[in-house]
Amino acid sequence: MVRIDYAPWGQNAPHTHPRATEILVVIEGSLLVCFVTSNTDKKLFTKRLEKGDVFVFPEGLIHFQQNAGNGYAVVIAGLSSQNPGVITVANAVFGSNPDISDDILAKAFHVDKKKESSIEQFPYISTEDTKPS
Repeated sequence: MVRIDYAPWGQNAPHTHPRATEILVVIEGSLLVCFVTSNTDKKLFTKRLEKGDVFVFPEGLIHFQQNAGNGYAVVIAGLSSQNPGVITVANAVFGSNPDISDDILAKAFHVDKKKESSIEQFPYISTEDTKPS
């Protein structure tokens, strides 16, 4: 089990656990939770959780969370395996060693090479940049 503290509008970037289901309970604040189904549907499921709510992320699916309020949010999370693994999507795609070819990434993201390069070089987005207008 782990305690996760989210700053206002802070997030846990899109990631997956290839060997575990994740469950979390909101202890304080509000949290937007999201996951994407596998390749056939690729449907995004979202839910706003409040204090006391529980949510389950199915094994292997890409998921993420974002604090949905101006105060701090706190959750307790658990995984169904002692060795769940974690793959952070952006780190895996843009941080591989050696790099994934620009041609491959441009086709995967349906953009030209110049645009893909600008995506890859985009600086980390702070929580200040993710606040709604």
